Amino acid sequence: MSTNPRIVLGIESSCDETAVALVDTDRRIVAQRIASQEAEHAPYGGVVPEIAARAHAERLAPMIEAVLDDAGVGLADCAAIAATAGPGLIGGVMVGLVSAKALAMASGTPLLAINHLEGHALSPRLADPGLDFPYLLLLVSGGHCQILSVEGVGRYRRLATTIDDALGEAFDKTAKILGLGYPGGPAVEKLALEGQADAVSLPRPMLGSKEPHFSFAGLKSAVLRAHESGEHAAADIAASFQQAAIACLIDRLDHALEQIDAPPNLVVAGGVAANQAVRGALEAFAGERGMGFSAPPMALCTDNAAMIAWAGCERLPLGEFAPLDIAARPRWPLDPEAEPVRGAGVKA
Repeated sequence: MSTNPRIVLGIESSCDETAVALVDTDRRIVAQRIASQEAEHAPYGGVVPEIAARAHAERLAPMIEAVLDDAGVGLADCAAIAATAGPGLIGGVMVGLVSAKALAMASGTPLLAINHLEGHALSPRLADPGLDFPYLLLLVSGGHCQILSVEGVGRYRRLATTIDDALGEAFDKTAKILGLGYPGGPAVEKLALEGQADAVSLPRPMLGSKEPHFSFAGLKSAVLRAHESGEHAAADIAASFQQAAIACLIDRLDHALEQIDAPPNLVVAGGVAANQAVRGALEAFAGERGMGFSAPPMALCTDNAAMIAWAGCERLPLGEFAPLDIAARPRWPLDPEAEPVRGAGVKA
């Protein structure tokens, strides 16, 4: 991006990953560290917000110091400090944002308040220098399932969202039903490799609907009924669930493309983008429709600070630095002008 690359320090603490990274404007991840909280949350089968916030508070300061030491740089060498300011679990977001504010105040380094979803939305451009705007983005994670037209930095048009549950949440719930533990997504994907995708008849919510949005609550309920029936192997349920979810994604993307002029590329981002079956189906879908396909490397799919630092790099030329009294936001839509939808999808 520049003949004189500038470095941005990124901080991510919106859920259960404590992460710090240094990324420069030439798309180089200079240094990064991620501390997982899987062991802390596994006994509860999901993320406990209070435990997550406490872990962030204990780990973040030493991690920031360690990442700076790893790179051999100081805050004075950073063009900005980029921190997730939302959406997410408010306690964790506050820990990261307050830490960033303190560093910014002490060093005089500008602060960038980053939307966590924008971090995901722009993360494919960190790994793919040839990915230009505009592109069609499928954002699939534990908290969000959206289709957006990404027209530029800070320019997002939401075409679809979920009216109830996100796909990542459905994967986690399926894992819990099947007794696979936490985190659920990778466990379901692994078990699905041993099953038959057509063995269990499961619904495809919203398939063929004129309404553009997603719904996965009914699919979760059907998985529970299939499991409680005792008639199906867990591997077959996992494979059938995964196939049903993929069918829903493809159908909703087809519907979105009917509403807009198709951009040159389809991009997938978010934690569910690490699922190889999902990736493969989406890449095939893009190829059938004459679109390019891009997805970030696995390490950039789940929550990480490199994507937050990169979003900061993308925002540096805009000069829109945040005041030190900016508040953390538990909800923060990428497209604030999008019409509200029925159900829980309004949070998106």
